[in-house]
Amino acid sequence: MKNSQLLLALLCFGFINLNGQQSQQLVLPNNSPDYSNLYLWAAHPEKSDSADLVPRGSELVNGQDLAKVDVFFIHPTTLTKKKDKRWNADLNDEKLNLRTDKSTIKYQASIFNGSCKVYAPRYRQAHYRSYDEFLKNPENPNVLSAFEQAYQDVKSSFEYYLENFNQGRPIIIASHSQGSTHSQRLLKEFFDGKELSEKLVAAYVVGMPVKASQYEELLPCENADETSCYNCWATYGWGAKTKDYHEGTVTTNPINWKRTDEYASREESKGMVIRPFAKIKKKLMDAQVKNGIIWVHKPDIPGKIFLIGKNFHIGDFNLFYMDVRYNVKNRIDHYLKKQESKVLSKAEE
Repeated sequence: MKNSQLLLALLCFGFINLNGQQSQQLVLPNNSPDYSNLYLWAAHPEKSDSADLVPRGSELVNGQDLAKVDVFFIHPTTLTKKKDKRWNADLNDEKLNLRTDKSTIKYQASIFNGSCKVYAPRYRQAHYRSYDEFLKNPENPNVLSAFEQAYQDVKSSFEYYLENFNQGRPIIIASHSQGSTHSQRLLKEFFDGKELSEKLVAAYVVGMPVKASQYEELLPCENADETSCYNCWATYGWGAKTKDYHEGTVTTNPINWKRTDEYASREESKGMVIRPFAKIKKKLMDAQVKNGIIWVHKPDIPGKIFLIGKNFHIGDFNLFYMDVRYNVKNRIDHYLKKQESKVLSKAEE
């Protein structure tokens, strides 16, 4: 990583010493994940995990016990070490699993625990280098195989979730980075023009470019209240130039939840959460949609002097921790009211 990306990782995700924690390893039958085993869930309502946490000293509450909606969260790449030559993660890799749990599950998936039961599968994620290699050669069989294996695990876990855990409840799809590579395909195969779309409260497909044209019926959210739609954004420092792959992509402002270029000030920001997950820092982020990305001014946080780069990808979610948390609850409230109205209308017929 570049220095700025490393600092953001430390500030935003709080990576820690990975030694010393033990848990039962799972031998995978026929090299196929068995998602009936809770070991293969980084977050699950029936186990104690990092998605249950709320920032210390805050008034936030883990409301999963009473939640009427599920979130299916697909975590980003945590298999990033350059010396690691694997193309895909080993689900029995204890250090990697703990790295995932103490970073993205803690600082991203926990956003949803106020209003949702949190499900986050472990999957044989592709190594970070896969993206670099794909840009060099999109036909590289190792790259294609790595992403395919990762997606098939995600798909398998989602199918198991639907059959065994969901019980007809409304669903939120949330993802970041590599997770969003896979969630885009999941939305296409399971929701776009499908019956299951009626159960979709909203999707938060964050950190990867999404073209509106890739879906036939599923549409981007246009405001903070809309449901059965999706939100996307990629966070950059003010004045950053748009990459070619961001041109013409769906972009949501995660403060005012609009897709226009209307500026959202720091006064509107509901709060971020950074290391050490101990305090909500309010009114530090602004945001404006600019040519397929969002621009933000450097937040006033410890170590900001070292934030030399303008790619704030690592903080796409937790720099807007409270903004997303409030928006999730708001969309759920609107979705449930719509469902109640439908039931009443049918009863009156």
